[in-house]
Amino acid sequence: SSSRCPALARGHPPPPPPAPAPRLGAGKRGCLLRRKRLDYVNHARRLAEDDWAGVESEEEEGEKDANEEEMDVDVPRKLPKRYANQLMLSEWLVDVPLDLEQEWVVVVCPVGKRALVVASKGSTAAYTKSGFCVNRFPSLLPGGNRHNSQNEKAYSILDCIYNEAKQTYYILDVMCWRGHPVYDCQTDFRFFWLLSKIQEEEGLGEKSRINPFKFVGLQNFPCTSESLCKVLAVDYPFEVDGLLFYHKQTHYTPGSTPLVGWLRPYMVPDILGLAAPATLLTAKPDYAGHQLQQIMEHKKNKKLAAGKSHLSTKEAARNGCYELEHLSTPRPANSPEGQDEAGSQMEN
Repeated sequence: SSSRCPALARGHPPPPPPAPAPRLGAGKRGCLLRRKRLDYVNHARRLAEDDWAGVESEEEEGEKDANEEEMDVDVPRKLPKRYANQLMLSEWLVDVPLDLEQEWVVVVCPVGKRALVVASKGSTAAYTKSGFCVNRFPSLLPGGNRHNSQNEKAYSILDCIYNEAKQTYYILDVMCWRGHPVYDCQTDFRFFWLLSKIQEEEGLGEKSRINPFKFVGLQNFPCTSESLCKVLAVDYPFEVDGLLFYHKQTHYTPGSTPLVGWLRPYMVPDILGLAAPATLLTAKPDYAGHQLQQIMEHKKNKKLAAGKSHLSTKEAARNGCYELEHLSTPRPANSPEGQDEAGSQMEN
């Protein structure tokens, strides 16, 4: 071997191996984590104050920095612009996760339309998924009326379902409460924190002059077979639209995600293989078979399209490609258009 290495033949030590590529130290990683946190703080503030000055230049700098950092670093994701595409939306839960019972929770959703609710500077605004402001009113949410908004940081951002018949905003999730963003907190913490904070706000669940719409938090339940059977047997104070399944550890991520699943109640026994009781929620409508067939075709085509275009989840969210734009119930099966519309509602 010494004949192949002149240094060894002369008694010198071998040359040192090439130095590994430099890695980011703990300080640099901590800086990135703080910057990520700051991004959520700034994003919540912009939504609350409708202040987007300089956001384009910041996004350009963020993209440049991301390209310069090493690939193993968790670089902050690019957040959506303005009020469009701010909600975390679901995909059809046809591929049942193996850890459903251990790592998921379920929320029973009323009939209604998804709304981004922003309470700030003494006023409360409701936006559609597309970013249109459809209503502005006072509320007892922190920052939502002129009496509780003296502190400029007292703003709140919520993911809601608005039910017009009951004049109620049912709160699905929280992104910011009293100026504290929780985008990067896990689902189980956000849900626990939200329900505890709602209880502290007296009058929030009642209609009044200063709170013309009720704000009611939605409960979440375990995804065990026993729990789901009980969920399907309850008589709810609202018309049920469907069930949202949330992974306990996912952060609040704008855009559609497989970590939030959606099923109509009558699909649960078949999709999840439950021996559920015969209730109003589990009764199958006439269009059930046709709708499930269309869902399966839709998922199949989506996978094929993704394979061809290599469209990532992050790109899909950034471009506004949502599987479920809002929650909605098909028209009754006995209506003339009910049969055709039942399957196509999954595109909404």
